[in-house]
Amino acid sequence: MATPVLVTIGEVVWDLLPNQRVLGGAPVNVAYQLTGLGVEVGVITRVGRDQLGDETIDRLAELGLPTGGVQRGPEPTGTVRVTFPRPQEPHFEIVTPAAWDGIEVEPAEAFLAGHPYDLVFGTLAQRDERSRRTIRRLRDGAGQRFYDVNLRPPFTTRELVIESLAGVDLLKLNSEELNVITGWLGLAGMARNAVARQLMDRYNIAVLVVTEGAAGAWLVAEGETFEAPGRPVSVVDPVGAGDAFFAALLAGYRRGQPWPEILARANALGAYVAANPGATPPHPAASQLKS
Repeated sequence: MATPVLVTIGEVVWDLLPNQRVLGGAPVNVAYQLTGLGVEVGVITRVGRDQLGDETIDRLAELGLPTGGVQRGPEPTGTVRVTFPRPQEPHFEIVTPAAWDGIEVEPAEAFLAGHPYDLVFGTLAQRDERSRRTIRRLRDGAGQRFYDVNLRPPFTTRELVIESLAGVDLLKLNSEELNVITGWLGLAGMARNAVARQLMDRYNIAVLVVTEGAAGAWLVAEGETFEAPGRPVSVVDPVGAGDAFFAALLAGYRRGQPWPEILARANALGAYVAANPGATPPHPAASQLKS
């Protein structure tokens, strides 16, 4: 039986920097990295019937991503205003409304055309009831569900996150997000592994993965804990590094590779992206990802 296509769903945005604009959004970043790892992907999002919408579709094609799942609507294509109150500390203003708030169910299901798929989703794209309804519908029909928390206050509320946790096959979050969820659930003061197991038991999560920046990452799966140190790197641009990590994690997981190898390669790809400008630099050679 053919491996189900791995579908990412959610926001697509243009980051409006002081002197340029760059296409981004976690679903796009993850899909781009997955293609470089040889994984068949689909992308479901929504852009406006405007110039930025046209440019989005052109840029997705340039990145080698399929555009058949890109919907169009009357709302403006998503943008994020990026300013730098202090050097190396960007501030993000996620503009609302945005086209990706209105991802519709029927075109998304028509794009999938009844074929088996696994789903990658996050929290931000669920801020609007319309896209949230579509994500929940596709989640129910997915073979496997992969959730990256990606907190973006004030849009990523406690309710959205808690509702999204239930029954995911793999949950990815960073250490700060784990601390936030720990506080929400009254688990503060517990050891990290105990918190992980509480979450996994409570919400029927199969694999829980936590990134810790330069310190590396760890995960809990099948009753075992695995750790991998970070890779020393001169950071040029950290945007997209977490998405690259997630993509490598998913590629290895779907291929049944050993967890230590998966973590090492995920750390390597995340470090590679952080050491290069932009979230979608040219794909690295396989030798650059060896542990």
